[in-house]
Amino acid sequence: FSGAAWRDLPDRFGTKIHLVCDKNGLPLHVMLSPAQKHDAAFLIPLLQGVSIPQKRGRSKSRPKMIMADKAYDASYIRQYLTARAIQSNIPLKEPRKGTKRRKRGRKPTLDPKKYKERNVIERLIGWLKNCRRIATRFEKNAHNFLAMIKLAFIKFYLKKYFSDRT
Repeated sequence: FSGAAWRDLPDRFGTKIHLVCDKNGLPLHVMLSPAQKHDAAFLIPLLQGVSIPQKRGRSKSRPKMIMADKAYDASYIRQYLTARAIQSNIPLKEPRKGTKRRKRGRKPTLDPKKYKERNVIERLIGWLKNCRRIATRFEKNAHNFLAMIKLAFIKFYLKKYFSDRT
Protein backbone atom coordinates (compact mmCIF):
# COMPACT_ATOMS: atom_id res chain seq x y z
CA PHE A 1 0.00 0.00 0.00
CA SER A 2 1.03 3.57 -0.51
CA GLY A 3 1.22 5.86 2.51
CA ALA A 4 -2.12 7.58 1.82
CA ALA A 5 -4.01 4.33 1.26
CA TRP A 6 -2.53 2.81 4.44
CA ARG A 7 -3.67 5.80 6.52
CA ASP A 8 -7.26 5.42 5.37
CA LEU A 9 -7.56 1.80 6.44
CA PRO A 10 -9.40 1.18 9.71
CA ASP A 11 -7.25 0.33 12.71
CA ARG A 12 -7.23 -3.43 13.28
CA PHE A 13 -6.19 -3.13 16.91
CA GLY A 14 -8.26 -0.12 17.94
CA THR A 15 -7.60 3.55 18.52
CA LYS A 16 -6.58 5.60 21.53
CA ILE A 17 -7.76 9.14 22.03
CA HIS A 18 -5.19 11.47 23.63
CA LEU A 19 -6.61 14.63 25.19
CA VAL A 20 -5.36 17.78 26.86
CA CYS A 21 -7.80 19.89 28.84
CA ASP A 22 -7.56 22.84 31.17
CA LYS A 23 -8.46 22.75 34.86
CA ASN A 24 -12.11 23.51 34.02
CA GLY A 25 -12.42 20.45 31.78
CA LEU A 26 -12.41 22.32 28.48
CA PRO A 27 -10.64 20.35 25.74
CA LEU A 28 -7.60 22.09 24.27
CA HIS A 29 -6.16 19.49 21.88
CA VAL A 30 -6.91 15.96 20.75
CA MET A 31 -4.88 13.33 18.90
CA LEU A 32 -5.49 9.75 17.79
CA SER A 33 -3.00 6.91 17.89
CA PRO A 34 -3.04 3.18 17.22
CA ALA A 35 -4.02 1.27 20.35
CA GLN A 36 -0.84 -0.81 20.38
CA LYS A 37 1.37 2.31 20.78
CA HIS A 38 2.33 3.50 24.26
CA ASP A 39 0.66 6.64 25.62
CA ALA A 40 3.88 8.36 26.61
CA ALA A 41 5.08 8.57 23.01
CA PHE A 42 2.32 11.07 22.21
CA LEU A 43 2.54 13.47 25.15
CA ILE A 44 5.11 15.85 23.66
CA PRO A 45 3.36 16.22 20.26
CA LEU A 46 0.07 16.61 22.12
CA LEU A 47 1.46 19.46 24.26
CA GLN A 48 2.99 21.11 21.21
CA GLY A 49 -0.44 21.26 19.58
CA VAL A 50 -1.94 23.36 22.38
CA SER A 51 -2.37 27.04 21.58
CA ILE A 52 -4.54 29.32 23.70
CA PRO A 53 -5.19 32.80 22.27
CA GLN A 54 -4.56 35.65 24.70
CA LYS A 55 -6.10 39.12 24.79
CA ARG A 56 -2.71 40.66 24.08
CA GLY A 57 0.39 39.23 22.48
CA ARG A 58 1.02 35.76 21.16
CA SER A 59 -0.79 32.58 22.07
CA LYS A 60 0.00 30.70 25.26
CA SER A 61 1.33 27.20 24.64
CA ARG A 62 2.97 26.29 27.94
CA PRO A 63 0.96 25.26 31.00
CA LYS A 64 2.13 25.84 34.55
CA MET A 65 1.58 22.22 35.57
CA ILE A 66 0.92 18.84 33.97
CA MET A 67 -1.03 16.15 35.79
CA ALA A 68 -0.90 12.72 34.21
CA ASP A 69 -1.19 9.08 35.23
CA LYS A 70 1.58 6.51 35.69
CA ALA A 71 1.80 5.77 31.96
CA TYR A 72 3.61 9.09 31.51
CA ASP A 73 6.34 8.37 34.07
CA ALA A 74 9.35 8.46 31.77
CA SER A 75 12.64 10.26 32.21
CA TYR A 76 12.51 11.94 28.79
CA ILE A 77 9.07 13.37 29.58
CA ARG A 78 10.25 14.72 32.93
CA GLN A 79 13.35 16.22 31.24
CA TYR A 80 11.18 17.85 28.55
CA LEU A 81 8.87 19.35 31.18
CA THR A 82 11.79 20.57 33.30
CA ALA A 83 13.46 22.17 30.26
CA ARG A 84 10.25 24.09 29.51
CA ALA A 85 9.75 25.08 33.20
CA ILE A 86 6.54 23.05 33.52
CA GLN A 87 5.81 21.45 36.88
CA SER A 88 4.91 17.78 36.71
CA ASN A 89 2.57 15.93 39.02
CA ILE A 90 3.00 12.37 37.74
CA PRO A 91 3.08 9.36 40.08
CA LEU A 92 6.00 6.96 39.83
CA LYS A 93 5.51 3.55 38.24
CA GLU A 94 5.88 0.57 40.51
CA PRO A 95 9.06 -1.40 39.75
CA ARG A 96 8.56 -4.82 38.18
CA LYS A 97 8.97 -7.91 40.33
CA GLY A 98 12.59 -8.83 40.77
CA THR A 99 13.91 -5.44 39.66
CA LYS A 100 14.88 -2.41 41.67
CA ARG A 101 14.29 1.14 40.59
CA ARG A 102 17.52 2.98 39.95
CA LYS A 103 18.04 5.87 42.32
CA ARG A 104 19.55 8.76 40.41
CA GLY A 105 19.00 12.28 41.58
CA ARG A 106 16.09 13.56 43.57
CA LYS A 107 12.85 11.61 43.62
CA PRO A 108 10.03 13.45 41.80
CA THR A 109 7.39 14.84 44.12
CA LEU A 110 3.69 14.10 43.90
CA ASP A 111 1.10 16.36 45.49
CA PRO A 112 -1.88 14.06 46.27
CA LYS A 113 -4.31 16.97 46.73
CA LYS A 114 -3.44 18.41 43.31
CA TYR A 115 -3.47 14.95 41.74
CA LYS A 116 -7.13 14.52 42.73
CA GLU A 117 -7.94 17.36 40.33
CA ARG A 118 -6.97 15.04 37.46
CA ASN A 119 -10.52 13.67 37.53
CA VAL A 120 -11.43 16.58 35.24
CA ILE A 121 -9.99 14.73 32.24
CA GLU A 122 -11.71 11.52 33.33
CA ARG A 123 -15.04 13.35 33.41
CA LEU A 124 -14.35 14.76 29.94
CA ILE A 125 -13.64 11.28 28.61
CA GLY A 126 -16.81 10.03 30.32
CA TRP A 127 -18.80 12.75 28.57
CA LEU A 128 -17.19 11.80 25.26
CA LYS A 129 -18.22 8.18 25.80
CA ASN A 130 -21.84 9.36 26.08
CA CYS A 131 -21.65 10.59 22.50
CA ARG A 132 -23.06 7.53 20.76
CA ARG A 133 -21.37 8.08 17.41
CA ILE A 134 -17.94 8.20 19.07
CA ALA A 135 -18.52 5.42 21.60
CA THR A 136 -19.63 2.96 18.91
CA ARG A 137 -17.12 4.30 16.37
CA PHE A 138 -19.37 4.58 13.33
CA GLU A 139 -16.54 6.28 11.45
CA LYS A 140 -13.93 3.74 10.41
CA ASN A 141 -11.32 6.09 8.92
CA ALA A 142 -9.12 7.86 11.44
CA HIS A 143 -9.60 11.27 9.77
CA ASN A 144 -13.39 10.99 9.93
CA PHE A 145 -13.29 9.69 13.52
CA LEU A 146 -11.10 12.62 14.61
CA ALA A 147 -13.50 15.01 12.85
CA MET A 148 -16.44 13.54 14.78
CA ILE A 149 -14.52 13.97 18.06
CA LYS A 150 -13.84 17.60 17.21
CA LEU A 151 -17.50 18.15 16.33
CA ALA A 152 -18.45 16.67 19.70
CA PHE A 153 -16.09 19.14 21.39
CA ILE A 154 -17.61 22.02 19.42
CA LYS A 155 -21.02 20.90 20.74
CA PHE A 156 -19.49 20.79 24.25
CA TYR A 157 -18.21 24.37 23.95
CA LEU A 158 -21.49 25.67 22.51
CA LYS A 159 -23.49 24.06 25.30
CA LYS A 160 -21.11 25.45 27.94
CA TYR A 161 -20.86 29.04 26.67
CA PHE A 162 -24.05 29.64 24.71
CA SER A 163 -26.62 27.79 26.76
CA ASP A 164 -29.83 29.62 27.61
CA ARG A 165 -29.58 28.09 31.10
CA THR A 166 -26.55 29.55 32.88
